[in-house]
Amino acid sequence: MSKLWIALGSLAGLLAVGLAALAAHGLASIGPARMEMLRSALQMQGWHALALLFCGLWAPRGGWLADAAGAAFVVGLVLFCGAVDMLAIGGVSLGVLAPVGGTLLMVGWALLLASALRAR
Repeated sequence: MSKLWIALGSLAGLLAVGLAALAAHGLASIGPARMEMLRSALQMQGWHALALLFCGLWAPRGGWLADAAGAAFVVGLVLFCGAVDMLAIGGVSLGVLAPVGGTLLMVGWALLLASALRAR
């Protein structure tokens, strides 16, 4: 699973940089409020891309809890950042997906904490 978390973290980072470039150079028409939402989502995506990279490095020692953290980060990123991006860029609300995704991101951090406390 280590390679998977590193690959998905790298992909999340790549997409964050690409979307940030698009936002900076091609999305001025969405307005300042939606631009701020997009920037917040991209910041969360960047931080959690790094968290996924760490899960990949930590998984051999952190065991199934580190893998569960990686899974929570991936699903949380897709739901949270995807929903916020859709609202900011397209004006389309996906309902409760953003809060569910945000909760999963927090669960990921809790699982990572548990894996660190459990490791020898």
